[in-house]
Amino acid sequence: MLRLPSVATVALLATSAVLAQTPGTRLRGEVEAMSGSVLTLKTSDGREAKVALAPGFSAGGVVPAKASDIAKGAFIGVGAKPQPDGTLLAVQVMIFPEAMRGTGEGHRPWGVLPDATMTNATVADTVSRVDGANLVLSYPGGEQKVTITPDAAILMAAPADAAELKPGAQVAMTASRQADGSYSTSRITIAKSGAKLPY
Repeated sequence: MLRLPSVATVALLATSAVLAQTPGTRLRGEVEAMSGSVLTLKTSDGREAKVALAPGFSAGGVVPAKASDIAKGAFIGVGAKPQPDGTLLAVQVMIFPEAMRGTGEGHRPWGVLPDATMTNATVADTVSRVDGANLVLSYPGGEQKVTITPDAAILMAAPADAAELKPGAQVAMTASRQADGSYSTSRITIAKSGAKLPY
């Protein structure tokens, strides 16, 4: 069954997820093997991790997007670093499907990176330029000004299926650590079409 990623999955990233904060360990990396319901993952820091996929787990995908895909009125999640002038420099942007409008809305700390923030909000204004875009994000009780450069990872939700969890697939998840050092998760995000999952 095809499913869109939930907010916990996308995070990423954090993440990831995916863009609200959930308890657990953030894992991202490359699938090495899939045996039954156990995924063997080579993590981004070079470790090997065994992840048990819970019965009925959900798989969602992300595909690459561009700053020009961020339209006025869109609902997005932005992981960013505060700048000296009070604006935000985007590290990762997730363009949510309309069905997820309002999910995790607001501005909060983002535990994926030191001193980073996560803002889930509606694009109130956008000014595009050759090397990126400036956005004004509006949410109940406030707004944030965000600069997006070519260094930011811009992603869009896409359907995915468990059958895509093959060796070489890039994935991200929030997992619970077990007593034996393995992990378990009920949601997983799969990078499709060369999407970059940095966090």
